Amino acid sequence: MKMNIYVVKFGGNAIRGKDDLMRLSREAAELIRNDAKVILVHGGGPEISAEMEKRGLNPKKVAGLRVTDESTLAVAEEVLSSLNKDVVDSLTESSVTAVGMPGYLCTLCKRKDPYTATEDGKEITVDLGLVGEVIDVKRDTLLDLLKEGVTPVIYPIGKDENGNRLNINADTMAAGIAAGVDCIELMMITDVPGILLDVKDPASKVDKLTLKEVNNLIADGTISGGMIPKVDACRDALKAGVGTVRMVNGKDPRSILTDVIKNVPHGTIITM
Repeated sequence: MKMNIYVVKFGGNAIRGKDDLMRLSREAAELIRNDAKVILVHGGGPEISAEMEKRGLNPKKVAGLRVTDESTLAVAEEVLSSLNKDVVDSLTESSVTAVGMPGYLCTLCKRKDPYTATEDGKEITVDLGLVGEVIDVKRDTLLDLLKEGVTPVIYPIGKDENGNRLNINADTMAAGIAAGVDCIELMMITDVPGILLDVKDPASKVDKLTLKEVNNLIADGTISGGMIPKVDACRDALKAGVGTVRMVNGKDPRSILTDVIKNVPHGTIITM
């Protein structure tokens, strides 16, 4: 029997602190009570940057993505592992059986090649260093947990085929996993209401978009900066067979997750 799987991605800009985590955990619990299976993937960008600065390291981003060297990777792994425990603890408090794990226990990754990106209207060559992308998902590892009623909570540290650790953008990790487990929907929790036609006006949110329309918004500069990696991850997930990607606001006082089982319009839905 096919499982109703939802992959939920969130990070520190949208869900931060005990109250936010408990709210998210209670909603995940409600989804699960309604016969859904949930895989959580979390980042921790703000927390990683804060810890780097505390240690005298200089966080660097290019085209919305973190450049990673050995020192950055060590901090990222330490911070993400700690955050992962907090998420699992909050789920446990909400009566969800959960297990935390690094991405390398359920995926295979490879180092991302240098690529061309547009930043501030100029084409640049980007080398992110020890940053990877998902090339395979250990599907049975995740499905076996879900069948046993266990919710996987994954933080985005991957490994390549030689065992070298890599920092993976959480959106990229979530999209790869979503494609690998044939989920119904990939939910990207952000700190904005969805995709906005005017970044200064929340009322300009678009309810539904096709990939072609998304590409047009990138081309004309409406979608830019840190939103581009999120949209790229959405594109990859849809092309790999995920039916729907939804971008929602983690700061919205309404439901973050459970609107999907009530068919309440929420966020921006992207389809092929």
